[in-house]
Amino acid sequence: MNLFVRRLLHSAIFNSCLFALLFIGIQNSSNKGKVYFLINETIELPIGFVVGSSFILGCMFGSFIDFNINNE
Repeated sequence: MNLFVRRLLHSAIFNSCLFALLFIGIQNSSNKGKVYFLINETIELPIGFVVGSSFILGCMFGSFIDFNINNE
């Protein structure tokens, strides 16, 4: 299997597990807030969910970047 595809697969599996753990851990959260966009705003979501999902999505999108430092 190609190294790039394998790395993306591992990243997707790891981030999906983190997302599932986030859902399990966020069930009893009482701190809620809204995310304000330019025009609209979201419903009240737990703060931990907003922070955790942005971290997980950032890790997932960051895994698409391919660093070739040794270009010789």
